[in-house]
Amino acid sequence: MSAEETEAAQERSTETLSYKKDESMPVKRQLIDMICKNPDLPTLGTSIASIVQISSSDDESTDALADLILADISLAQRILRLSNSVILRASTSPAVTNITKSIQLLGLNTVKTSALAMMLVDGIPKQHAESVSHELSIALSASLIGRKLAKRSAFPNAEEAAIAALFKNMGRLLVAAYDDKLYRRTMALINEGTHTRAQASLQTIGYSFDELTEKAMREWQIPKSIVKAMKLLPSKQLSVPKNCQEWMQQVTEFSEAAAILSLDADQPADDLANGALLGRFGTALNLDKTQLESLLTTVAGETRELIKNTQLKQPAKTSTKKIKTTEENDSEESLLDDLLIETDDADRSQSVKTYPSGKPYDSLDQLLEGIQCLTETTSSDKYKINQLMLQVLETLYSSLGFQFATICLKNIKTNQYQARNSLGKNNIAKQKNFNFTDTSSDDLFSLAINRNIDLSISDATDPKMHNRLPRWHIDLMPDTKSFIILPLVINSKPIGILYADRQHKAPEGISPDEMKLIKTLKGFILTTLSS
Repeated sequence: MSAEETEAAQERSTETLSYKKDESMPVKRQLIDMICKNPDLPTLGTSIASIVQISSSDDESTDALADLILADISLAQRILRLSNSVILRASTSPAVTNITKSIQLLGLNTVKTSALAMMLVDGIPKQHAESVSHELSIALSASLIGRKLAKRSAFPNAEEAAIAALFKNMGRLLVAAYDDKLYRRTMALINEGTHTRAQASLQTIGYSFDELTEKAMREWQIPKSIVKAMKLLPSKQLSVPKNCQEWMQQVTEFSEAAAILSLDADQPADDLANGALLGRFGTALNLDKTQLESLLTTVAGETRELIKNTQLKQPAKTSTKKIKTTEENDSEESLLDDLLIETDDADRSQSVKTYPSGKPYDSLDQLLEGIQCLTETTSSDKYKINQLMLQVLETLYSSLGFQFATICLKNIKTNQYQARNSLGKNNIAKQKNFNFTDTSSDDLFSLAINRNIDLSISDATDPKMHNRLPRWHIDLMPDTKSFIILPLVINSKPIGILYADRQHKAPEGISPDEMKLIKTLKGFILTTLSS
């Protein structure tokens, strides 16, 4: 992550709620007000809804998910790290360097739920770090458990259970983010054994945790099937589910309970707690003691890996019964310590260093790895042109640290070049307006296309360069400081261009070896379009 992204992430992590609490309102009303009016949470809800609503059944879903992930550079980098992690990826094939390949490798549903988890960590205010980190860790673990049970199911859309499990404790999480004292006081009543969760939250908040969760989900327009999956089931011992909805409810509730158990390091092999869990869910979900213990052990390791990739601090080895109930506020030093990203020395040594422009120092290596992945893709007869173009674009975008990249193809009927695929900041709006007429002129785009030469502009503010920019580009990309134009020409006929830019100057330029590999990337597209 660049210095600017790190600074922005830290600001998001430590900022207080930017709206003003109205202390005259009941606590219940204040919490609902936070869900609706906190500037972070509605945005988070919109982003979450966009990913949740991506279908899991067609090829366009991969492109849509890749676009959403790549719009957030930090999120894209963490998904790539997750793809290359030892726990989730045990092969010896080349490192994964693009999101499309990550989706193919891990599966669309795995990347969906991982991205949702990372967005949840990023979007929840963390001024009460210990309590929030504890609840976020439960959410991440529950999601992993739900995903594993979904893989065993024959029900359609079973992966929705992992999403429901991720958000099952949203009510507690929101209270922890809103008022640490209130959260600890409520949890103390539960841990003393005198109140159920619903009774404790009704007494202190006037609203049950589950009602608060449902309010947030409906406000964020999460599908009804997922919201219904969070409903508690009656009876102590559950029977085999009669339908998918009942199964999802069972999995969601089990996943949360098992997550709390797996994170409770006080008694890692608590036979009594395991027995109670099996007594309620064993028959319904076809689990025995050995399977449960194996599940909890596996998920504990994968949760640690996911926590590192979500930039959440590993939770302290603390039982849920020992969450501090002190009324004292955390000191600033303690707060910052809780929010630090915990990585070991190996992780730090692998962090990507970049030039001030954003271009990675190891661009050449990343380009090579991207080309290896593309070679694997094209070796299969089943790949599609759109998939390959997106993969080429993604390799170019990430390997050279661009902020926006697009492929334009020429429309013969209108004699215009029109953007077809794009990645990066505000890519949808830019793609819509990124088109220009094929007319002979002396601007940089026309010169590159008509002479079939690749251009790398390291300083677009230089008067010599700026004066050669077409008016449409200046209007659409006013902040562009460096960019490349790569014409796509077949049999002396221009058919399109590859374009990518940054909002910073790039005096380091592009080396001859890097340019050779960039031409190889172009070659994948030209070969595919000409065949």
